[in-house]
Amino acid sequence: MSNDPASIRAMAESDIAAVRALASEIWHEHYTDIIGTAQIEYMLEERYRAEVLRAELATERLWWDVLSVDGELAGYCSYFVEEEAEVMKLDKLYVRARVRGQGFGERLLERVMRVAADEGCSKVVLAVNKRNARAIAAYRKWGFEVEQAVVKDIGGGFVMDDYIMARHIQPRRAQ
Repeated sequence: MSNDPASIRAMAESDIAAVRALASEIWHEHYTDIIGTAQIEYMLEERYRAEVLRAELATERLWWDVLSVDGELAGYCSYFVEEEAEVMKLDKLYVRARVRGQGFGERLLERVMRVAADEGCSKVVLAVNKRNARAIAAYRKWGFEVEQAVVKDIGGGFVMDDYIMARHIQPRRAQ
């Protein structure tokens, strides 16, 4: 029997309420100083409504995974194969503050990388807020490099001021 306190599994529809609550906790704790409360509320409503999550769970080649530590939901990620089929987009990767710095984010990322390689992808991309120094440093440590800087209107009078970061990987199967 493993002494590993953590497990990662595919998200189920029964996890939606807990993931929404965790997203709100993490976003308010981490992003208030970066984008402000109004933009946080707007983005949470746009991206984490139950019907949005249900639709994503039913989407082919889009994955949601949840991380539990000591039996408690502690993080999640979502990722999908982009229309240009050799690129995996890491859309979300969040870990609760009290378990950050213990390698759990990296374990979620390793799972994304495995799925990307299995799906025939040669590159994983993500967007990260330019002011999110901690995440940028972590992604650089994990081999991601900034490819471009973008400002994207997301509606509601808000923009995302991001770096697009990428990491090349070796696909395990041909498309």
